[in-house]
Amino acid sequence: MSEVILSVLDAGVLTLTLNRPEALNALNREMTGALRDAIEAASRDNGVGSVIITGAGRAFCAGADLKDVVARREAGERDLGDDLRTSYIPMIRAIRACPKPVIAAINGTAAGAGLSLALACDLRIAAAGTPLIVVFVRVGLVPDAGSLFFLTRMLGLSKATELAMSGDPLTVEDAHQLGLITTVVAPEQLMTAATERARHFSDGPRQTYALIKHGLERALDLDLEQTMELESQLQSVAAETPDANEAIQAFLEKRKPQFGRSPGLAP
Repeated sequence: MSEVILSVLDAGVLTLTLNRPEALNALNREMTGALRDAIEAASRDNGVGSVIITGAGRAFCAGADLKDVVARREAGERDLGDDLRTSYIPMIRAIRACPKPVIAAINGTAAGAGLSLALACDLRIAAAGTPLIVVFVRVGLVPDAGSLFFLTRMLGLSKATELAMSGDPLTVEDAHQLGLITTVVAPEQLMTAATERARHFSDGPRQTYALIKHGLERALDLDLEQTMELESQLQSVAAETPDANEAIQAFLEKRKPQFGRSPGLAP
């Protein structure tokens, strides 16, 4: 059985479905590796314009497979930090480095590293009633796989501290109010909504999206003057792309732009 199911729409939308429903799509080495490989391949594939990540069954992803963790500890692999460096960090890094828009379609519980996975995506569309849980404290562990980074920047220190230290679930409705979730829809509408958004990205200015992602990522660590210089550099690149040329010409001609299928720019 494939740990991650790949399906491609003719619109250039790649859907990656986490496929361990019997384990609530809990992450093991095979799944993190398969997801990383699929994202890296999508980054290089000119036919892919956007990516959706979702889960099979009733969960998006319940986090790390603790049974797998315990089994490896009993076999002598006791350093969880090494496991993060070899399995989880490359997966998160691949998502953040992907020049294509990546959407998390959260169909059910997203907990622990499963929540980290969703937070690493560019947008999060979630089924109503779904819980999000920074679950690490419940098993005596520290938030990982990027959660400390994403939660503090998206929510601020106070709310991130509350969620990390309490382990209390956060509904997607509340998460939407906080800006953590982009859209909340009825469960039966989830994939339709995610696919519609992904199609929009695939039909849009792909080179521009790649530059925007790159700029937003770098701006997190820059002051105002540095950010304005970054904007100037990126704008110089953007203005010379076929995307910008077509969009400007379409604006002048009062028509809808027709973007080519050029690849996204590498970060």
